[in-house]
Amino acid sequence: MKEDLQVYDNVLQLIGNTPLIQLNKITQEFKGEFFAKVEAFNPGHSAKDRIALYIIEEAERKGILKPGSTIIETTSGNTGFSIAMVSVIKGYECILAVSSKASNDKIDMLKTMGAKVYVCPAHVSADDPRSYYQVAKRLHSETKGSVYINQYFNELNIDAHFNSTGPEIWKQTEGKITHLVACSGTGGTISGTARYLKQQNPEMKVIGIDAYGSVLKKYHETKEFDSGEIYPYRIEGLGKNLIPSATDFEIIDRFVKVSDEDSAHTARELAKTEGLFVGYTSGAATQGLKQLAEEGEFDENSNVVVIFPDHGSRYMGKVFSDDWMEEQGFFDTKNEIEAEPIEFIK
Repeated sequence: MKEDLQVYDNVLQLIGNTPLIQLNKITQEFKGEFFAKVEAFNPGHSAKDRIALYIIEEAERKGILKPGSTIIETTSGNTGFSIAMVSVIKGYECILAVSSKASNDKIDMLKTMGAKVYVCPAHVSADDPRSYYQVAKRLHSETKGSVYINQYFNELNIDAHFNSTGPEIWKQTEGKITHLVACSGTGGTISGTARYLKQQNPEMKVIGIDAYGSVLKKYHETKEFDSGEIYPYRIEGLGKNLIPSATDFEIIDRFVKVSDEDSAHTARELAKTEGLFVGYTSGAATQGLKQLAEEGEFDENSNVVVIFPDHGSRYMGKVFSDDWMEEQGFFDTKNEIEAEPIEFIK
């Protein structure tokens, strides 16, 4: 690798060191300075590249993964793409159990990267034999020489971000960060990043973004799992219907819930205001910023970093499709279709 010439041995050397980009227009009414950690600049277009590479290389180092092994994982899409990408370079077979909430685009991308994909119903309990957790466990038991990466209950998920995302943000903000705002799903990104940053400055605030229909916010506040909080929602990669052990609830100061509809419109707004074509969870994180700013969470001295987990191209059939938005009832009198009509020249 000749990094000074930007010549690399393979795509894996491009993982991490993503840019921090100032948000200017969408935050212009807010007090403080706002910066997005744009993880779409990873070669697999999401923050999950960091986890995939770290966990697989740790498994290799410990002798768990050997030449000819098969990697099995549960994923809503991005983690699967990253694992499939790393598997291609390192020569492993890859089997993925995917939630039916994942867009068709995401599933096609996984197949393109050589993965064997099983699509499982999203709205069943975690212990249902059809859930993607249970399907992955079954496939692991049936597949000789397989390794179940199991990102949902994996401390290495936190370590990956503690060792990369956290130090990068600290360096990029020159230690001046006052707030970290990040979506919480599996919890590895927010927990690992926050753990590093709070070691440097225990006074900084960490705010998790959760979805309506998820159990995380209430669990954080009460330490009780309430299945009554669970109902179907549309955002992929945000919230959970179980308590993931890769979430360090102690290090997160508070959670804010955002709606599917607001998050979708805010993702579209980011493209039109900041020129950032980013995913549904980036819209959710920015919607959380809006709600926090309205509450008066920030002041003139705030230096806020928000993590944008992935790229907008993964959501062409969803958030960035007018038809899909219409089907969800997300276009009402307040949010009418703003896009310019396409004109066909005959």
